[in-house]
Amino acid sequence: MLAFILRRLAQAALVMLAVAFVAFMLFQYVGDPVLQILGQDATPEQVAAVRAELGLDQPFFVQFWQFVVHAVQGNFGMSIHQGVPVARLIAERFPATLELALVAAALALAVGIPMGVYAALRRGTWLAQVFMTLSLLGVSLPTFLIGIVLILVFAVHLGWFPSFGRGEVTHLGGWTTGLLTAKGWHHLVLPAVTLAIFQLTLIMRLVRAEMLEVLRTDYIKFARARGLSDRVVHFGHALKNTLVPVMTITGLQLGGLIAFAIITETVFQWPGMGLLFIQAVTFADIPVMAAYLCLIALIFVVINLIVDLLYFAVDPRLRLDKAGGH
Repeated sequence: MLAFILRRLAQAALVMLAVAFVAFMLFQYVGDPVLQILGQDATPEQVAAVRAELGLDQPFFVQFWQFVVHAVQGNFGMSIHQGVPVARLIAERFPATLELALVAAALALAVGIPMGVYAALRRGTWLAQVFMTLSLLGVSLPTFLIGIVLILVFAVHLGWFPSFGRGEVTHLGGWTTGLLTAKGWHHLVLPAVTLAIFQLTLIMRLVRAEMLEVLRTDYIKFARARGLSDRVVHFGHALKNTLVPVMTITGLQLGGLIAFAIITETVFQWPGMGLLFIQAVTFADIPVMAAYLCLIALIFVVINLIVDLLYFAVDPRLRLDKAGGH
């Protein structure tokens, strides 16, 4: 296990180094930060002074090394557009994005897994066909269209939910959450459902396919031959093995929810990192874009590492393969 963890950590370090290089190249080829700071009317002397102050007159690899050292410390400089430290902007926006992603993931799991199990065990019934039809719609429709339709129906016509904002939040030290207030939940419903629909349908179809595959295996036939009830066979044996690959996909999808909540946050004006990134792209705010890229890569790497460790712990075949040298 220790060798497995060390190997995964080494791979994660290489991935983060590659992402840091891509983020660093944003500073080199996407606009000139000095001109963005001073403006187009700056004199050559002013430009040279600011370049020296920022270390932009240093050799390429020296600049990259300084960028990596500062990134490890969480220091990405000042936002060009807003004039405040990027780390502070990320700290203010990250709780909203994480909250939205976790609620959407919980909703997708709580609804997607039972729907997938039902569609596998009762395939051919009218309700299973309805579930499969809805899953096709959920996979096919773009997220922004789903969000607009939900706003039109539940915010404009019915007036049940607000169409934008995060609502009332509670401050817990440096962390903010809307999960402790009724207005926070009220504002969270529509964006969470919008973000969860695609993941829900994906999980449902994956659970259905894996469940059907597991039900065809020999050990399920042997369990039936022993006289075990359908409940024990389906939920004690089949479902447990079905959820092993689902766990892997779900872990990676959580990273996707955090990274690709941009559209949902833009539609609902949710004050998270996705909306911050859109604003940074609009104003060519390179430090914010670089910090967002590195943070999202770190989230994916950490989640992938956790999923690998859970998969290693849950599936005994992996431990046997490692022990046997295969």
